[in-house]
Amino acid sequence: MVEETRNSLDGRADVVVQAGRIGEVHQHLHSAGAPVPSTPFQLPPERGEFENRNVEQARITRAVDDHAAHTGPLVVALTGMGGIGKTALGFHVSRRLTDRYPDGVLYLDLDDLRRDGAVEIADAVGDLLTGLGVSPEWLERSLAGRTKQLWTRPRDKRLIVVVDNARFGSEVTPLLPASDRSLVIVTSQGALYDLDGTAAVEIPVGPLAVDDAVRLLGHLTNDPRLSEEPGALGELVRGCGGLPAALQVAGQWVRKYRRRSLSRLVAELTAELREKGIPMVEAVWDAAYSGLGPQAARLYRLLPQFPGPLVQEPTAAAVLGCEPERAGDVLEELESAGLLDGRADGWRMHDLLRGHAERRVQQDDPEGAERARARTSLITWYRRQAARADLLAAGPRMTFAELPGPAGPDRHDVEFSGKTGALRWLGSQRLALYGCVRIAFEAGHYEDAWALCEPLWTHFLDHPHYADITDAFRTGVAAADRAESLPAMVRMRCQLARPLWEQGLHDEAAEQLRRAFHASEALGESLPERKLRASTVEFRGLLKSETGDWPGAAADFEAARAAHAEIGNAYGVLLQTYLLGRTALRRGECREAVRLLEEAHAMARQQDRERMMARTGFELGCALRLVGDTEAARALMSAALDGARARGSVTHEARVLEELATLAQDCGETETAELHRAAARHITLRAGGIPSDGQSS
Repeated sequence: MVEETRNSLDGRADVVVQAGRIGEVHQHLHSAGAPVPSTPFQLPPERGEFENRNVEQARITRAVDDHAAHTGPLVVALTGMGGIGKTALGFHVSRRLTDRYPDGVLYLDLDDLRRDGAVEIADAVGDLLTGLGVSPEWLERSLAGRTKQLWTRPRDKRLIVVVDNARFGSEVTPLLPASDRSLVIVTSQGALYDLDGTAAVEIPVGPLAVDDAVRLLGHLTNDPRLSEEPGALGELVRGCGGLPAALQVAGQWVRKYRRRSLSRLVAELTAELREKGIPMVEAVWDAAYSGLGPQAARLYRLLPQFPGPLVQEPTAAAVLGCEPERAGDVLEELESAGLLDGRADGWRMHDLLRGHAERRVQQDDPEGAERARARTSLITWYRRQAARADLLAAGPRMTFAELPGPAGPDRHDVEFSGKTGALRWLGSQRLALYGCVRIAFEAGHYEDAWALCEPLWTHFLDHPHYADITDAFRTGVAAADRAESLPAMVRMRCQLARPLWEQGLHDEAAEQLRRAFHASEALGESLPERKLRASTVEFRGLLKSETGDWPGAAADFEAARAAHAEIGNAYGVLLQTYLLGRTALRRGECREAVRLLEEAHAMARQQDRERMMARTGFELGCALRLVGDTEAARALMSAALDGARARGSVTHEARVLEELATLAQDCGETETAELHRAAARHITLRAGGIPSDGQSS
């Protein structure tokens, strides 16, 4: 078989292992590998209306001017109550200072990542690294590893990071870049007392002064009535409490009723607030709500039921039961009323207005029937779209939930642009999908809850958001138990085990797999159930591999291979043979590893499994080097390098280069080995990874 491997690779370009072609390695250092990331700019489009805050802006500018080197990044904390305009000020200042910080602007809303009051910091750091161009496959698993990446990636860069809605300084400190030439703008409703050890400046943001609020209202309305009735204008502005979020709604409300005098409008508000005993700002929001059309009013009061921070036309259409185009019109009506904030990727609702919408729905839907229907529509729609995206992205695989029926004539499916589009949709809807799992479980839709976890598995494999996936699959396990779905009980526990062991929670992972294996013994003899039973044994073997129990892992992989062979699952046999070969290699049984990996490599070629051909070929090359067959090892590694570059897999390219360096070193080709290590390090650093100890510095 070794001879067959060698012969099958004759004629391939041995691109970097021949001494006479060392120059190609030098060229590779400058041309190949991870692409150079573009400069990030994660701010929404600028709005025309921004008023004053001159004192606060001057303090920020002075802090930037006075910031000393070697003291870490400058942290500016904007503190004040919700709706006061802290985020708008942070955005405005960031745009104004981009010339001084030319390496980009990152934005992170911690409330988007908050679960039960706490933020998973590893996910927050991961989002920042993604913004800096680090692809998911290069993200470290642990918070410590990601923190090192965050220290390394923006080193010496002049970068702005806007961190919105922080509650504690301990949430902010791990997000600080290492560069003392960077600026971090943090918004918080209270003082952040635990920012010790940082160059921090707190800048309180208070309500707008009356004159400033008048000017802002003038920008929003461009209405002559403001100057014609200064008394009514002053009363309206004072009633809004200097809150830009309230003034935005008031301005749109004034614009809507252009034929009414301003004094009449204010009198109507005053009468309402006296009658109901509510603040004028609440009366302003009530007035804006009462002026909405029926569909816009319905959507407004149901928006707090949406599982994610963004609202888009398709999800709004699912709730309203209309065409997405019509839903877009409704969303624009809400934006025109000042009740939604439109952005490039959808619409957001301010927390103050979310509270108002919740109060309105409690008044208008006291029994909760309308809310329950909205939740069901959202859960069903997300479940169907996620399952469709999963099927397109991952192809047919082991799943047990049925695809929900067609959306119907008044609900429309998302159109995915191929596999890439499906993966992109799963990524963009990640927070909403995780939220849907929780909502479905809390609403008693247990089958929907565990079914939503199945497509999340595909996203997790390439985007390891550990807090979210662990929470989702724990919920999935509980949902499967309550639904009494035996296959789901087994599958959810197996899939939960992986993020647990990848976080080092080996005992908990083992307990989940023990329960999964016990439940799998009650499965029937259908083909899917037999495959699931074999998969459960494989998961147990993978955990044993993770903990270094190589004999136990080998026994499980052997048992799983036999089970797949019994049911004629050729791919299952291939995968278990590969895992057995890899396990033998880790145990130091190199000749046995060669035998198994040659068998797996031949099966991968026969089944035309490109990804498995790459994996088996790489491991076989490693095994052949260890048994001294350098010629065959070199041929396989050369082919692996070609394949990695053709697929654009820079992670695999770096691994192959490291193995080629070891191979060259074993053959006494020291210069070539150093060049390979330098190339691997170059790719790793360029992609945002942390170089291994074996890569030269």
